[in-house]
Amino acid sequence: MATAELVENEVESSSGPEVDSKYRLIILAAKRSKQLQRGAQPRIEIDPQKHKPTRIALEEVIRGRVHFDIKEEEDK
Repeated sequence: MATAELVENEVESSSGPEVDSKYRLIILAAKRSKQLQRGAQPRIEIDPQKHKPTRIALEEVIRGRVHFDIKEEEDK
């Protein structure tokens, strides 16, 4: 099974993998939302006072502003 990990420091890079399922989209948005709740700055132009972190995170993932790596787990 593959897992996705957010790459916190990267902001711009078009060579990353695409979000290949709605489940991965939700997982990435949830992880990014936690980062935003802990004080990370939004990577899109949006008013954080008018929008919840979950909405901001989802929009960032959809626009490709959240970069992640897919790591294959080995069977043991």
